[in-house]
Amino acid sequence: MPTRKAEAKWNGDLKSGNGVMKVGSGAFEGSYSFSSRFENGEGTNPEELIGAALAGCFSMSLSHELTGAGYEPKSTATNADVHFEKGIKEITLNTQVEVSGVSDDEFQKIAEGARKNCHVSRALTGTTISLNAKMI
Repeated sequence: MPTRKAEAKWNGDLKSGNGVMKVGSGAFEGSYSFSSRFENGEGTNPEELIGAALAGCFSMSLSHELTGAGYEPKSTATNADVHFEKGIKEITLNTQVEVSGVSDDEFQKIAEGARKNCHVSRALTGTTISLNAKMI
């Protein structure tokens, strides 16, 4: 497996400084500041990037788990609510999956397995990750 890279640069002090975060592939680069992280200012923040990483990993994992169980998912859409207050204590995943032929009980079991086994979920073991999964 390749090594994935990302970088950040911060200029100035915490409150009045600013910075840029970017991923090694060049697919994303965003500015961040105290305001974008701790208030509602413009720009990105590390927490929403963690949420995006988790939502992307979970969506792929759930699709894989469903396929492995003999179902054919057509689409998986997931958003992550990262609750940030003196650290990341909880993330809520909300997912909607277009899939047929699976009961809701079986779907929930598979979704929970994907939540536990997603590589990003495993990297975030100190964080409670809850799941709201629906079939459409």
